[in-house]
Amino acid sequence: MNRIRSLLALAGATALLAACATAPQVITSERIAAIVAAPDRAEADRINDVRRKPAQMLAFIGVRPGSTALDVSAARGYTTELIARAVGPAGKVYGQNRPRVEGPAAPPPAQPEGMAAPAPARSAAAPAPTLAERASKPATSNIVAVMRPFEDPAPPEVASAGLDLVTLMFNYHDFGHMGIDRARMNAALFRALKPGGVYVIADHSGRPGTGISEAGTLHRVEENFVVKEVEAAGFKLQAAGNFMRNPADPRDKNTPEPPMPKDEFVLKFVKP
Repeated sequence: MNRIRSLLALAGATALLAACATAPQVITSERIAAIVAAPDRAEADRINDVRRKPAQMLAFIGVRPGSTALDVSAARGYTTELIARAVGPAGKVYGQNRPRVEGPAAPPPAQPEGMAAPAPARSAAAPAPTLAERASKPATSNIVAVMRPFEDPAPPEVASAGLDLVTLMFNYHDFGHMGIDRARMNAALFRALKPGGVYVIADHSGRPGTGISEAGTLHRVEENFVVKEVEAAGFKLQAAGNFMRNPADPRDKNTPEPPMPKDEFVLKFVKP
């Protein structure tokens, strides 16, 4: 009996080691550096890199090659492309945008991710590629553009525990003045993520007590407000990134005065 138990224990340990050996590993710093420096990235994206800090963001997210991801409110796809390069050809990234709403009662569209504050004057550059243009490039042909409502952003094939990663970059605040049902959206993303899946939100930081009330004016949202809303859907806050923080920002204007980077938070949630 003891011999049988020993053999079973050995078999279990061997299986665990084999699973660990085959499980996708978090992307390395060397691979992140190669992604950011890729010569086929657009010049507009390189300009955006100065304030978006893609190397730190990819490292914080902890992207795993081969993953299936969803970039909510992808706009033209700056983040979508970075994630697509990180998950590699064995992975897939859905870049989601809302179908256009026409008519006089239509709410204002979400601003392109991270573009609430005017950028400093610089030489003219070509506009950033569209999602379709990014998907046409060999290095990022694993991008799939989808048009879906924010309240139900995941396409049917991944809407039930089909995703490893969800990102929402600098647009959560917009959902306040757009009248989006954020509770419904967060619940849909919870369902779409696998157990252990990650939901990363970055946004422009608002002052304590302001909640999402200044979304349409200062384009900011209170960090604790976001945490409470997302955790209400069942997520658990796993980590907070400080690499986009600026304590000197008084957070009382859309564009800080005197001119400086906005204080921005990055939050990583996990589905238990």
